[in-house]
Amino acid sequence: MVGILIGGAVAFVVALIGTPLLIRWLKAAGVGQPIHASVTQHSAKAGTPTMGGLIIPVGLAVGYPLACLANGTAVNGLALTVALTTFGGCIVGVVDDWLKVNRGRNLGLREGQKSIMQALVIIGFCLAYVESSHPCTHLSVVSCSTIAWNPGPVGWGVFAAALLWATCNGVNFTDGIEGLLSGSATLSFLMLAVVGFYEYRHPHEYHLPQALGLSVVAAALAAASAGFLWWNIRPMTIFMGDSGSLAIGMAIASLALCLRVSLLIPVFGLLYVLEGGSSALQRYTYKLYFKPRGGTRRLFRMAPLHHHFELAGWPESTIVLRFWLLSGVGAVAAFGIFHGATASVR
Repeated sequence: MVGILIGGAVAFVVALIGTPLLIRWLKAAGVGQPIHASVTQHSAKAGTPTMGGLIIPVGLAVGYPLACLANGTAVNGLALTVALTTFGGCIVGVVDDWLKVNRGRNLGLREGQKSIMQALVIIGFCLAYVESSHPCTHLSVVSCSTIAWNPGPVGWGVFAAALLWATCNGVNFTDGIEGLLSGSATLSFLMLAVVGFYEYRHPHEYHLPQALGLSVVAAALAAASAGFLWWNIRPMTIFMGDSGSLAIGMAIASLALCLRVSLLIPVFGLLYVLEGGSSALQRYTYKLYFKPRGGTRRLFRMAPLHHHFELAGWPESTIVLRFWLLSGVGAVAAFGIFHGATASVR
């Protein structure tokens, strides 16, 4: 427990103090966010420093080792895998953000280029997990034995890759209004930290000795997201950028897979499902239905979903608070399912 608190406290302080320093450096370097021409309601925010999400992996990189020192424990293999996957997502995001800034328009990596870079990170995670000690290749809700079906390493790898890709992109779509993603990610990571600590305290039920290290990683990411939120909320002084959103997406999915609660992602990540799903529906309903009929209609006024509500007249603060509530309800519901399922299999 001490390690979790130290890891979280250090990561929070790093993000809280480091973000304004990062803002200063980004302004000096001229790293400002270009705004897409169609998002006219955000045109006044053009030039705001971006790539602020860099501070979240930095908070993890400082907080987790210090937590290990405080606990007197070695670096956890699975925790290190999650951390490296998070950094990998961050690197993809940095390249994407830098290209946008360098070109002066909201166009970074092409879809295929970004997918290839994400795939390399995802494959790296899957290989590292399968080669770790006692990997669980069952599809699982609360423990490795919850669901009897075991697709094996290859089948699990396909499932994990699809989950990582979908989560990463759903989280990426959520980053569109200041504070929306950093606040909801804080709640998601807190839930995963509690799950990890619970698994650590009940080793005979979960048989996951690495659970404490994973809990520390989740706590550090939650705290770093909260520290960044201090500067990311209105009056907003920095954008998270893909540097943060892709890192957060990779972190959430890899933590859930390592903690063996991957099937709970649609519950505690309901907001990410709605945001990513609304973008996919907007795109494919237009291509397959509206466009062939010569129409210009769209399923939503604008996607992702938060833009739809913006154009419907909701203030940004209302959207953020209501979506945070949605994330909080999802996190509580997911832990309720986790705890209830645990009780039923005892």
